[in-house]
Amino acid sequence: MATQCSSFEVLTEDGGSEARRGQLQLPHGTVQTPAFMPVGTHAAVRGITPWELEDLGADIILSNTFHCICRPGTEYIAERGGLHSFMAWDKPILVDSGGFQVFSMSDRRKIDDDGVTFSNPWNGDRVRMTPESCVQSQIDMGVDVGMVLDECPPLPGTPGQVRAAMNRSMDWAARAVRVERDPVNGPALFGIVQGGLDEDLRKESADRLAALEFDGYALGGLSVGESPEAMRKVVAFAAPRLPRGRVRYLMGVGYPEDIVEAVAAGIDLFDCVLPTRNARNGNLFTSRGRIIIKHAKHRNDDGPIDPDCACPVCQRFSRAYLRHLFVTGDGLAARLHSIHNLHHWLDLMRRIRASIEDGTFGDLLAQAQQRDEAGRPPSAQRA
Repeated sequence: MATQCSSFEVLTEDGGSEARRGQLQLPHGTVQTPAFMPVGTHAAVRGITPWELEDLGADIILSNTFHCICRPGTEYIAERGGLHSFMAWDKPILVDSGGFQVFSMSDRRKIDDDGVTFSNPWNGDRVRMTPESCVQSQIDMGVDVGMVLDECPPLPGTPGQVRAAMNRSMDWAARAVRVERDPVNGPALFGIVQGGLDEDLRKESADRLAALEFDGYALGGLSVGESPEAMRKVVAFAAPRLPRGRVRYLMGVGYPEDIVEAVAAGIDLFDCVLPTRNARNGNLFTSRGRIIIKHAKHRNDDGPIDPDCACPVCQRFSRAYLRHLFVTGDGLAARLHSIHNLHHWLDLMRRIRASIEDGTFGDLLAQAQQRDEAGRPPSAQRA
């Protein structure tokens, strides 16, 4: 059942699409939507300090229950005042359940109707997660939003595999929502729509979750190898079928063009490792296209990564210097690249919100649709 610890208000809607400008109120603050959540899988956005995230304009970040269970342990985090205190971040935190890790660790886990048993990748310990224990771990960490434990089916998968995973995920969701949570401090709990690329299964999943009255709803099981066109088709079908008065979250999808398309379908929240993972590989996103900083053509380029970017990296450093840091293996390169890429994503969200407010979202959408998407860099999938 929905709690009192969160509320979502639609402030403005776009007349030509499902896009909406909203506000999500959580125990640790307000999130302006549509919003992008920088990913701090192991209780840290790699290489980036909390104050840098604040300066970049992040309202909320994402961590991961599975990884926190494995290291350092959710009880350990609770003993240190919870995840906010542990990582010195006083704004909202959403934690994924670990359902994607269950999917990606197929050789280290066993799934049954009661839950999942897996081998801790760091020390080999046997770990058991159930829908109930997953929520309890999220309660122990004191986060703002928790996600139900779900089963992400393989793609491509047989119709039987996809249906079985959807049914199991819905059964687990019904168990998770019954776990007693503090009505004021939460956490809020989001259900996750599954069903692969099958629209009938997606509709059934969305309907079953809506009947359970979650605080918010997510689309899961995407960005796992399907084409961008297939992903967008599922999002455009499923997003408008989620309850209008609750926040809608698209899990693990993060290319700028995909974000704009998903906003047009009615999505409010996003996360993806793409900005920081690609930054560490020297792949940078700009208003004029993507660049690979190690390329020799940047060796004597004294201009910024993006002349139209207001981030502190573009204001201070040249491509030539950033290339020097990268090719010499200096750790500063990954930090500076990550700051730039995160700014690029968070500034995109600011521009999306402003365009919905002033009625120009259609123009922004048209620009995104016209961009050449050839040559997408690797590592677009979730972590």
